[in-house]
Amino acid sequence: MFENIRKNKIESGVIIGIFILAITLIVYYICNALELGTFSIVIALCFSIGSAWGSYYYSDKIVLSLNKARPATKEEDLKLVNILDALMLSSGLTTKPRLYVVDDLQPNAFATGRNPENAVICVTTGLLEKLDYYELEGVIAHEMSHIKNYDIRLSCVVSVMVGFMVMLSDLFTRTIFWGGLKDKDNDNNNKANGILMLIGLVFLILSPIFGSLMQLALSRKREFLADSTAIEFTRNPEGLISALEKLENDPNQLEVANSATANMYIINPFKKDSNNGRKRTTSIWSTHPSTQDRIEALRNLK
Repeated sequence: MFENIRKNKIESGVIIGIFILAITLIVYYICNALELGTFSIVIALCFSIGSAWGSYYYSDKIVLSLNKARPATKEEDLKLVNILDALMLSSGLTTKPRLYVVDDLQPNAFATGRNPENAVICVTTGLLEKLDYYELEGVIAHEMSHIKNYDIRLSCVVSVMVGFMVMLSDLFTRTIFWGGLKDKDNDNNNKANGILMLIGLVFLILSPIFGSLMQLALSRKREFLADSTAIEFTRNPEGLISALEKLENDPNQLEVANSATANMYIINPFKKDSNNGRKRTTSIWSTHPSTQDRIEALRNLK
């Protein structure tokens, strides 16, 4: 476990470094397109470092806002609060995660935050309504495993930063194709516009691919690790197995789901194959291992 925590911290630092470099390049070219001259690199560096800092310290708030989450209350969500309190001792966490709820029929959950001291566990109302006590305990234990392993820092930072890169790439492309450069020297400007348009096109094409690869860098093995760690907390594999089966077979779509945060949920919120009767398998582009593989791994633990 300690090795995984160390690896997650290193990967988070590397991803933030890549993000700063990529944002600096994008903003630098935008500034050049707007003919801001020698100030372009200064503006680009300030912008990229500032956005990286904001993404790191406010990523949990951004993710909660994107998912339209509200704080859980003891009056409305007593079962959820009691389960979290009971799991605190077995999990070894020293700080209790904050609880949030998303009003949605699909049963699902995720954890977020930059570290265990600033962690959040968010569940849907569908999860609270459709799972019994031990199933819900398995899901909460799974999310607490992500918190303890520092998976939340990596997934949250990647989700926010990748979404920001895609947005900037789109802005850059629009600036180049719609704004262009002012005509001072036709030959030079035509060449400059051609280079910048090519760069803009490359960024436009590669940004979604880069985003997918960054999410895949979170490694599907972390879901297996969180499942197995959850069993250490609860000593009840049947609860999590039953919960995963219910989550997999539920037909509802998660209304607030988006591609930037899909990897954070305990199960993929996009039910693309829910009505075609086929067994869903893990592909090279999957953000989650197949639920069948996870259930099989949990049964092998028994």
